[in-house]
Amino acid sequence: MGYAGLTAERLARAGAELADEVGFEQVTVSELARRFDVKVASLYSHLKNSRDLKTRIALLALEELADRAAEALAGRAGKDALTAFGHVYRDYAREHPGRYAAAQFRLDPKTAAASAGGRHAQMTRAILRGYDLAEPDQTHAVRLLGSVFHGYVSLELAGGFSHSSPDSEESWSRALDALDALLRNWPAA
Repeated sequence: MGYAGLTAERLARAGAELADEVGFEQVTVSELARRFDVKVASLYSHLKNSRDLKTRIALLALEELADRAAEALAGRAGKDALTAFGHVYRDYAREHPGRYAAAQFRLDPKTAAASAGGRHAQMTRAILRGYDLAEPDQTHAVRLLGSVFHGYVSLELAGGFSHSSPDSEESWSRALDALDALLRNWPAA
């Protein structure tokens, strides 16, 4: 039986849930149609194709992540803000691995510019104001933080740290300490 009340937003949310269950790469319009017990063709009145669905899931994930980060950063500065920001990304990835993967989905330039991705960059730069970095060092630091957060989280989710000591929680804490120390003592060009 068909599912009434389908909208592009509802399909994106269902796609995000599906991504968390089976992985972002496995999300298709066909699989979503099976979830709603409707014909694939009926979803095409709301979605253009699987790329459109994945883009919508990516936009949803970026928005959710930006909202969490903004809430976590409110009233914080320096290392406290850096640590809160890192924890938001790591916690989101653990709770929503498919959505986290979606947040890495390559968007076209126009869609990316209109997405919450810009908020992520602004928040990262706001954290870095507490470290008094001027350009181009600030951009280098934004890239470094993104690389460390994403790299650590991706390796951890893939089980890369589960077979050795010390515990990954300890390494995460040490990585945040090291980032703070590096940002406070940024090397001269």
